[in-house]
Amino acid sequence: MPASRDTPSPAAGVFDTATPVVVLKLDDNPLHHGGLGVVRGLGRLGVPVYGVCEDPLVPTAHSRYLHGHWRWRAGEGTELDVVDGLARIVERLGRPTVVLPTDDAGAILLAEHAAELHPWLLFPRPPTDLPRKLAGKDSLYRLCREHGVPAPRTETVTTWPRARAFAASVGYPLVAKLATPWRRAGHRIPSTSVVRTPNQLGELHRAAGQPIVLQEFLPHATTPGRGQDWFLHGYLGDDPAQSPVCIGVKERSYPAAAGLTSFGRWVTNHELGQQAVELLRRTGFRGLVDMDWRWDPRDGHYKLLDCNPRLGAQFRLFSDRAGLDLAVTAYLDLTGQRVPHIAHGPDRRFVVENYDPLAAFGGWRGGRLGLREWISSLRGTEETAWFARDDLAPFGLMCLRMGWRALSRRIPVSRRPQRARAPEFHFGRAGSRRGSPIVNQPNESNTSVPS
Repeated sequence: MPASRDTPSPAAGVFDTATPVVVLKLDDNPLHHGGLGVVRGLGRLGVPVYGVCEDPLVPTAHSRYLHGHWRWRAGEGTELDVVDGLARIVERLGRPTVVLPTDDAGAILLAEHAAELHPWLLFPRPPTDLPRKLAGKDSLYRLCREHGVPAPRTETVTTWPRARAFAASVGYPLVAKLATPWRRAGHRIPSTSVVRTPNQLGELHRAAGQPIVLQEFLPHATTPGRGQDWFLHGYLGDDPAQSPVCIGVKERSYPAAAGLTSFGRWVTNHELGQQAVELLRRTGFRGLVDMDWRWDPRDGHYKLLDCNPRLGAQFRLFSDRAGLDLAVTAYLDLTGQRVPHIAHGPDRRFVVENYDPLAAFGGWRGGRLGLREWISSLRGTEETAWFARDDLAPFGLMCLRMGWRALSRRIPVSRRPQRARAPEFHFGRAGSRRGSPIVNQPNESNTSVPS
C-alpha cells in the first residue's frame, strides 16, 4: 500500500489555489475512481474542489478533501439542462471556476457548447467538433486514416449481414464497440467486448440499440517490452513546453483485453509519445487526453485503439513526490500559472482495488497468472485508486457498494427514469471543516441552487 499522505503535498502553498474546481461527471457511475483522484490530488494542495454525485453514498462525496458536491444526475437531462446546471453551479461559487470532465460526454458537451456556457467556467478550448470525433469509434478510425496513424481494421455495421461479412474477413476473436459509448442509457452491453464466436456477435448486435463498430483483434507479441497494451495520458496547452505526456503499460485490465486498467506501470516510450503528440497537434487538440495503443507484431507498428478527450481514470499513476499530476497541470495552465515538470517515477505502479482481484482471477482461470505472482506484483504499489490512510471513507464506501453489487447481481432492480432536476448543493467534509469559498444563499445550507 502507498505511504501515508497525512501531511499536505510538498507543492502545497507554492501555487495560487484560490480558484475552485468542479469535477464534472455526466455518466451514472458512482464507483468512478478518477474523480476521487482529482479531489485528493488538488485537495492536498489546498485547492477547493467540488464534485457532481448521483446519490448520497457515492464514495467520492465523503472524501475529506471535497469542499462540497452537487447531487445531480446530470446525464438524465438534456444538454441545455447541463448548460443551465453548470451556470447555477458557477454562480453559486461566485468566481471563475475550473471544470474538469471525467467522461467523454462531459468533454464533448464543454467543447460543443463553449459559446453558451457561463464565462466564468475555465476549460480548454479544442476545435468544437474534435472531442466527438476522438471519442467516437468510427470517427476516430477515419481520423487515423486521414493523418496516416496506424489503427486496427475497423468497420461500423448496422445490419447482421455486414457484421457477419466483416467477421469472416478478419476472423475470430474480434472486438465489438458501441459507436457512441457515451450514449449508453438503456443499453445492456459493455462499451467494448472481445467476441469469440458468431453466436456472441449475433447477441451483441441484437442488444446494442445503436450501430456497433467491429475491429480486428490485434495479437499479443512475444518480444519483451512489445507485448503489452500501452496507455498515454497528457495535457496539451498552447505552449508545448507546458504540455506533459506520460506513458504507462497496462499489466492487467478488467474485463481482460477490453476493459479499464486495473494494474498499470509508468514507463518511458519516446517513440509512442512522439507519435501520439504529432496526431494531437495536427488535429489542433487542446486539453486532457487518454489514449490506448497496442503494438502489432505483424507489421511493427503501434496502433491506436481508443482516444478519450478527457482525464483518464488511472491518471494518478503519473504523479510525483511533490504532488504534481495532470489534473494539477491543467489547473495551473487554466489559471495562468507556470506549469512545473512532472518528475518521472520509474516503474511507479497503480492498482484499482475493486477490479484487480477480478482481473487476477480471470488470469488465474486462463492459466496466465498465479496467486503468488499476483501478490508479488502488488507489493510496494505506490498508488491505489481507493485506499489512502489520510482519507479512508471513500475506500470503505467502495467496499460496501461492491459488496451490495455482488449480493444484488441476481436480483433484477429497475430504476425508473426521473425528471431532470436542478443540481442540489451539499457541503463536504473539507468545506465544513475549513470553511468554504462558496457564496451562501439566504436561508439555505444543503438545498438546491435557486434560479
